[in-house]
Amino acid sequence: MPTDAKIERVADIKDKLERCSIALTTGYSGIPVNDMTDLRRRMRDAGVEFVVVKNTLANLAAEEANVPQFSEIIEGPTAIAFGYDDPVDTARAVNDYIRATRSPLAILGAIMGPGPVLQRTEVERLATLPSKPQLIANLLGQMQAPLSRLLGVLNGPLQNLDGLLQARIRQLEESA
Repeated sequence: MPTDAKIERVADIKDKLERCSIALTTGYSGIPVNDMTDLRRRMRDAGVEFVVVKNTLANLAAEEANVPQFSEIIEGPTAIAFGYDDPVDTARAVNDYIRATRSPLAILGAIMGPGPVLQRTEVERLATLPSKPQLIANLLGQMQAPLSRLLGVLNGPLQNLDGLLQARIRQLEESA
């Protein structure tokens, strides 16, 4: 018979799975308590909710949240990083922590909405993407470049005509 605490925990995880833009699972075995405290603080500072869960409760919550593929990336001692904004920021925060501290924390995979499961290598690749504002700026720059070149081509004859007229004016002023 499930206890009230477990029922509440499943409901809480289900709610987080439904609200998050990315849910990234990690294996946390071998991490000392002090490092785990530091990890949670860094994740909180990055806007990521980092939660240690029992696999059975996470599997139940995944079924209730209609993301059964989430069960594929739960194995061993599991912690979940829930990101609610840009998925790249969450992946980058976890990946940067692992690289910076050489932590034994291991990325198992991630899900973004109802889509397929992202494996560890795909999550690491996601972490290397530029931020959303930077991608938008790059896109706008790419869209603006052809217009700038066209403007330069169209402006060229006018500038040549202006230069020719200015030279003729100087020539007439010198001869007068």
